[in-house]
Amino acid sequence: MRTIHMSDLYGQYLTMKEEIDEAMQAVIRSTQFIKSGKVLDFEKELAQYLQTNVITCGNGTDALQIAYMALGLQPGDEVITTPFTFVATVETAVLMGLKPVFVDVCPGAYNMDVSQLEDVITTNTKAIVPVHLFGQCANMEEIMAIAQKYNLYVIEDACQALGTEYIFKDGTRQKAGTVGDIGCNSFFPSKNLGAFGDGGAIFANDDELAGVIRSIANHGMKAKYQYERIGVNSRLDSIQAAILEVKLKYFDRHINARLKAAAYYDEHLAGLECLVIPERVDYSTHTFHQYTIKTEKRDELQAFLKTKGIPTMVYYPEVFHLQEAYKFLGYQKGDFPVSEKLIKMVLSLPMHTELTEEQLQYIVSAVKEFGEVV
Repeated sequence: MRTIHMSDLYGQYLTMKEEIDEAMQAVIRSTQFIKSGKVLDFEKELAQYLQTNVITCGNGTDALQIAYMALGLQPGDEVITTPFTFVATVETAVLMGLKPVFVDVCPGAYNMDVSQLEDVITTNTKAIVPVHLFGQCANMEEIMAIAQKYNLYVIEDACQALGTEYIFKDGTRQKAGTVGDIGCNSFFPSKNLGAFGDGGAIFANDDELAGVIRSIANHGMKAKYQYERIGVNSRLDSIQAAILEVKLKYFDRHINARLKAAAYYDEHLAGLECLVIPERVDYSTHTFHQYTIKTEKRDELQAFLKTKGIPTMVYYPEVFHLQEAYKFLGYQKGDFPVSEKLIKMVLSLPMHTELTEEQLQYIVSAVKEFGEVV
């Protein structure tokens, strides 16, 4: 059996090696490494897939910062998100002088608990920032209704959910990141659509807003050496765009491979007393950027699986309202009990497009063996 990886990036590359190598060589031959047609080609193809405007940028963190800038948020404005997420969601708000305001997450789906939103909205609230954690959407229909009621923006942190579909009550569907005012995405190598380095993208249905975003990401430029606003320098390089363009052709196949692996885990781990498998919601598909279980014996299970050569990861081991850098926000232990409990229970199992049935069988057998001895 091949070595089990948490994310088998090299194994996936080998399935597209000839196309990716040629795409990279074509960029090298062109010597057009920045803002080439290759970047515009990829933007166009991803826009067609998502049915929205796409502006690429340097990474998912930049995408969030540019989103705040594009909506004109000002120091002191409040943005509502959760403390159970990757740091970029909170970090970018603070760097912009904004005030993150937290609500807890749902204990099963790990996403924003919409029932708590209205309790924290104030006259300073300007935006809601739901995070589509691990590949499943937050409850966007409810979030959008609250945003409309209070005249708030919605910025989707969809960095872990490219390809996921939100399912509205009337049965219509939209891709994650295309429901709110702005969607943010990351092409970090292990993401659903991953580059060979950093990369990101911003989505906007409104053409005028998309134009503002494109300008901000390019120094605030409207034409060469003409600047209409304060901007930043954040761009996807041409080699990464070429790689992503190839991988986008196989994206649906890769999502299906993740779904197949998740289905295997579901079938063989459901009902075990030692853990709880990921919850599914009826308003979203799941693309399984991570397959994250819950167990009271998290550290023991992780240590046991390590002895079997099975890698695991904890996403996330801390909550942000208790992190040293964010104590100034004034939150205390116990303010968000669900998130504070999850950081002690969550464990992500290997999840990627190259998992074989032999590997999956070995992983679930090891988990079951652990369940028999605890």
